[in-house]
Amino acid sequence: MAKQKINRKEADTSISAVKPNFFDSFRLQAILLIIIGFVFYGNSFQNEYALDDGIVIQKNDYVQQGLRGIPKIMKTDAYDSFYRSMNAKQQLSGGRYRPLSVVTFAIEQQLFGSHEKVKPETDVAMVRHIMNVLFFILSVVILLYFLQTYIFKDTPLVAFLTCLVFLIHPIHTEVISNVKSRDEILSFLFIVLTFIAAFKYRETRKMFHLFIGLLYYFCALLSKEYAVTLVVLIPMLFYIVNGDTMKGALVAVIPYIFIAAIYLLIRYSIVKAGATGENPDVLNNPFKFATDAEKWATKIEILNHYLKLLFFPYPLSSDYSYNTIPYTNFTNPMVWFSILFHLSAVAATFWLFFKRNILSFALAFYLLHLLLVSNFIMNLGATMGERLVFHSSFGFAIIIAIGINYLIQKVTVTNVRKIVTVCFICLISVSCLAFVFPRNAQWKNDTTLFIADAQTVPNSSLVNGNAGKAYLDLAEKPENKTKEKELIRKAISHLSKSVAIHTEYVNGYLNLGVAYYKLENYDSAKVVWDIAKRIYPNNPFVKRNYDLLAQVYFNKGMEIGAKNPLEAIEYIEKAVKMDTENDNYWYNLGGAYYTIMDFEKAKYAWDTAVQLNPNNEQAKQGLNAIPVK
Repeated sequence: MAKQKINRKEADTSISAVKPNFFDSFRLQAILLIIIGFVFYGNSFQNEYALDDGIVIQKNDYVQQGLRGIPKIMKTDAYDSFYRSMNAKQQLSGGRYRPLSVVTFAIEQQLFGSHEKVKPETDVAMVRHIMNVLFFILSVVILLYFLQTYIFKDTPLVAFLTCLVFLIHPIHTEVISNVKSRDEILSFLFIVLTFIAAFKYRETRKMFHLFIGLLYYFCALLSKEYAVTLVVLIPMLFYIVNGDTMKGALVAVIPYIFIAAIYLLIRYSIVKAGATGENPDVLNNPFKFATDAEKWATKIEILNHYLKLLFFPYPLSSDYSYNTIPYTNFTNPMVWFSILFHLSAVAATFWLFFKRNILSFALAFYLLHLLLVSNFIMNLGATMGERLVFHSSFGFAIIIAIGINYLIQKVTVTNVRKIVTVCFICLISVSCLAFVFPRNAQWKNDTTLFIADAQTVPNSSLVNGNAGKAYLDLAEKPENKTKEKELIRKAISHLSKSVAIHTEYVNGYLNLGVAYYKLENYDSAKVVWDIAKRIYPNNPFVKRNYDLLAQVYFNKGMEIGAKNPLEAIEYIEKAVKMDTENDNYWYNLGGAYYTIMDFEKAKYAWDTAVQLNPNNEQAKQGLNAIPVK
């Protein structure tokens, strides 16, 4: 009888042991993360293209070729197609060789894109937004597996909280909603897969896991250069988590160093050193106008901005370029705070490393990836960017998760601790959703994005310029016909501000001229287009705009020709100055001069027309009609 009671008790224990417990179950936690991921980012599926999506995807000839364009993608700079279309050379230091994400765009174009020569403005946009969310959620689920299996085996709640913070952090809205930023997601995904394969190889010593780990690592590098940090981070993990000796951990990373070297050789053979001279445009060279002391002080102080956005991600902006963050100097106490904080973090990384504390890895992951985007090593062409801190935010998430878990464990009653945990998860999720959901909507397209961001970063030349262009686009929509002029005036306000901040902002002048042109203020349009031509003589849009304005001047001259020949000459002369190779303009200018009997100027105009077009019979007849002195 006693034996039966014991067996029944053992059976009851066995049954309770197999009941799923959320706080320990990978499956339940993964399902919850997947659900949260779709809830948070599902409203981005309806978005169109924004920011750099145009030059990386829509106007990228290689992407638009589908599978046929992949060989070219693999052996050119990511912006090669754009540079060729603008008659420009490499603009960015170090070049941009990140082909893997661009290859996925080409595959999507092949499978889902329009095969018409003129493609819809939102061609494949929904598919690409869905894929961005899927890749991101997949990376978080795989991260959960990695953390639970190898890093936080005894504290699965820390693994879950790390993934939750990383998943819902509002600073990631740019990476998710800006399709072009898939390179960040794929880079992180393959970094995590590399970690998993590296640990599996250390466990099993099977060559398959080494091979697959090296393949993942190469894919991570092809996604973005950030993966070079793994030659430091992998031995750190082996030393901290596996308890390897320093020598053993360093030996284990040698194959990965070999792959990194191969990648760097491939990269250099394709994009070389990128732009080697100083970029003349402050939008691609953000510290151009700063002294050496100001450059370093500003770069150091910008690290505080990243910290601030990680702790309180509001407001968010798609751009932080000139002059969003003013130059500073070493008299600014925030510069010294940044120095003290980050040096302390470096010291803590080393101290915790020798204690084999996982916080050392978290700090190293944060600091190493921050170093790559800090402009300390090389000029990135950007002051800062929310997408640039995507990788570093993983290190931040680990630290936050460990801190939260520490506080939760202070609650000694098990059931109460579980309630507190659930309440915290709900609270942080709802709080972040309040930021993420509306921000995803602002990323719908360039119009919604830049009009919103112009309020957030009013001193950004680029954002004001893009907001002005957005208002011009709105003015062209049929449903806005009644408020067309109002929208154009808003465009002029933002565009004027953009060129006042950055006096050599070519696109600002081009679009400002368009605004004046639409208001029929043609002389003002010519003034700002002349400035654009002086700054960037080979810009293809300058000639296009000149041709449009020349046609307007010519038409006006022809309209009043019979009534007022002198005024007609004034307009047609403006036309030939803007389009000097149009023989028809020269012919009619000659006719106008002939009308007022200025035969010398008429002869010059007709001679020019014949030189431009030897088949212009009317100009030849005009020359024959000139009286012989």
